[in-house]
Amino acid sequence: MKIARLKTEIVNLPADEPLGDSPENPNATRPIVILEMATDDGIEGIGVSFFGGPMTGALRQAVDELGALTIGEDPSRPERIAIKLREALGTSVLGGPFTLAYSAVDMALWDMRAKALGVPLWKLLGGARDRVPTYASGALMRGLSDDQVVTSARKLVERGFRQMKTQLALPGDTSPQREVARARLVREAVGPDITLMCDINQRWRPEQAIDIGRRVEDVNFFWLEDVTTADDFAGLARVTAALKTPIAGGEYVYGIVPFRHMLEARSVDIPMIDLVRVGGITQWLKVAGMAEAFNLPVVSHLIPEVHVHLIAAVPNGLTVEYMPWLRRLFQTVPMPVNGELVLPTAPGLGLAFDRDAIKKFKA
Repeated sequence: MKIARLKTEIVNLPADEPLGDSPENPNATRPIVILEMATDDGIEGIGVSFFGGPMTGALRQAVDELGALTIGEDPSRPERIAIKLREALGTSVLGGPFTLAYSAVDMALWDMRAKALGVPLWKLLGGARDRVPTYASGALMRGLSDDQVVTSARKLVERGFRQMKTQLALPGDTSPQREVARARLVREAVGPDITLMCDINQRWRPEQAIDIGRRVEDVNFFWLEDVTTADDFAGLARVTAALKTPIAGGEYVYGIVPFRHMLEARSVDIPMIDLVRVGGITQWLKVAGMAEAFNLPVVSHLIPEVHVHLIAAVPNGLTVEYMPWLRRLFQTVPMPVNGELVLPTAPGLGLAFDRDAIKKFKA
């Protein structure tokens, strides 16, 4: 079994919000690079990546060029292929762009590998459970008005979500008092029994995070996420040590090395691993293993259609972020039922691109 061909495209997906029906920017789009690879005996694998905005074309070219180097290789040997590509490119380019591009390739390799063995990916990777909790994300954004966020929050509860995430670090003329009022408003809307997370998206300084974090402890957030600059591991550790509320983080860093620094500094209580930025499935699993050694759970960021396999595969997988930005790409996807995702039974990722949708949204 050898890799024989590949194809990439750019798809501009609508930036809708199907969970709470309140998109922040209804006219925006999300450019996605999609990859299809196939072996000489007809096994196909798919991958995705995204950079955002005007660099999407460069990312597609990077995926094309990395993919070309895999022709003739055995897809069941992702570590060998990764070594080959790193050596071919040299150390000067082994940064963010390489990681983003290789993630799509690595995803497709694992899809082909599992299909060749006739098993779903989550079983091949460990199969710790066959269903996982999931939380609604992207519906309770900071740009919404108070009325909008309350309406969306109640819709999420009505639609069966038992976990969901909101945001603080509000736009405009905000203050600690305003932040606290918004946090309590959302908690009141969803009730005391809903698991409620909160994302800051790196918008606070450590001292702000400690101050506001202490003020909202009565809201009982399950975690506060990315409270300050992602690579300020010492600052994150200060916040983590000061607050009762657990701190999550990791989605903004590239590769596996920053996670080592993060874990050694005790910067977070819950590492969040982004499949694209970490460098694909192979690297995602390495970070999950590191976190397990520190007795920490891991959570996912974006792409629930693939992350459901990874969170289910490892023993310390906690919950899947359900932000279905890519759902239009695929013919069928795992859907939340009573706050859980049931794992696919088809071989590989259990996903197939929807050709009609790709044609419709092709850049």
